[in-house]
Amino acid sequence: MAASAPTPHATGFPAEGRCGYYVEKKKRFCRMVVAAGKRFCGEHAAAAEEENARKRILCPLDPKHTVYEDQLTKHLKKCNSREKPKPDFFIQDINAGLKDETEIPEQLVPISSLSEEQMENLIKKLRKASEGLNSTLKDHIMSHPALHDALNDPKNGDSAAKHLKQQASILGTIEKLKLLGPRRCFVEFGAGKGKLSHWVDIALKDAEKVHFILVEKVTTRFKVDGKHRKKNSVFERLQIDIQHLCLNKVPVLRERKLPVVGIGKHLCGVATDLALRCLVETYAASCEERNEEPLAKRIKNDKTENEINTLAKEGNEKNVPEKWTPVAGIVIALCCHHRCDWRHYVGKEYFRALGLGAVEFHYFQRMSSWATCGMRKTSLEASNIITKRKDNQHDDNEEHDDGGYRITDDITDSLPGLLTVEEKKKIGHLCKLLIDQGRIQYLQQKGFSPALQYYIDPLVSLENVLLTALPNHSSSPETSA
Repeated sequence: MAASAPTPHATGFPAEGRCGYYVEKKKRFCRMVVAAGKRFCGEHAAAAEEENARKRILCPLDPKHTVYEDQLTKHLKKCNSREKPKPDFFIQDINAGLKDETEIPEQLVPISSLSEEQMENLIKKLRKASEGLNSTLKDHIMSHPALHDALNDPKNGDSAAKHLKQQASILGTIEKLKLLGPRRCFVEFGAGKGKLSHWVDIALKDAEKVHFILVEKVTTRFKVDGKHRKKNSVFERLQIDIQHLCLNKVPVLRERKLPVVGIGKHLCGVATDLALRCLVETYAASCEERNEEPLAKRIKNDKTENEINTLAKEGNEKNVPEKWTPVAGIVIALCCHHRCDWRHYVGKEYFRALGLGAVEFHYFQRMSSWATCGMRKTSLEASNIITKRKDNQHDDNEEHDDGGYRITDDITDSLPGLLTVEEKKKIGHLCKLLIDQGRIQYLQQKGFSPALQYYIDPLVSLENVLLTALPNHSSSPETSA
């Protein structure tokens, strides 16, 4: 910052109690408040004669500000840029999966660099692995009365309308699976502004003992969870990467042992695998190992006999689970398969059984983006378009499909002369289906009845597949291959 000594006669005087240092670049005095008896603020004191004996240096934690050298030790203890203590529920890489460096080649060339023969071999492997899979999922486009007024609001723009339709369908599915009830905890992964939990809360009306945990790794603006003031529901936001989240160490789940319903709208790529492992391995398996007492027994400890009978009578109406389970259900809208990662992928065993490994997975997850290539501009046109969304962040649209034309390397992965757009779309859908089938098998092995379904019209969202799962003792949805 260009600056010079103060020139009060030329420019007037600094405001009372403010720094007397003249900032040449801004053509005004510094407006920082000064300590009692001082003429300059801490940042500019070094330029003053009376402070020359003390040296200011850049803060080693954040070079955007300075600190007195002789006060560095004290400053580091309270600097806003210091590393904050990790909460109890942070356990490094607990949901990351096993790391096997021997499986990952050092260098993998882009798809566009593969020879025609290599590309044909990959496609043959994909088609062989996909034999017997039902590539046409069932349509289960739902809605819910809680969103009726919002859906019919004439003030809605296109973006607001498409999100409301998706939220309504997800909420309708949650209710259909009998997961919309009292005395449980809804964990929204990749929560963003928290709008899905917001509508779940509205749909629950006055259901008792409902807790919401909103998991998001980045700071989010315009959150809606802070607006809820219902006495029967509590919202808690955890700013943490799902990779490090240990749910059974979150205080409300450790103390109250509520059944968990895992939900998510457009849970991006690898985040889906991390969330599944977080729910069915880290949380459910840990609860079973501790032999948690059943919900009915816990209720009995807290209720009178009359209250217990009332609860039993109203159980079916309020969708109270007959048998307590750590994870009551999972409802996640899938998204961005091209951002999956072999290390974190839960379906490794499924891929290996098909004779596939890390290399094939890498190319299949890249090729999965072809499922939406019919909606993209050409590479030449795309080169003139500015990316509308930064990777790995929730923007104001909270949309992860490719309707907005993003400049990514899957555009440059095009193979002119080898595949038509329609052929690429079919291959992309097969890649998505194969990756999702690995997730289905994983959930089946963990004691769940999973299903894949189309939950919204592709004209609303190109990422229109919903993954649902119920524990085997529950009434299960129809499974899809």
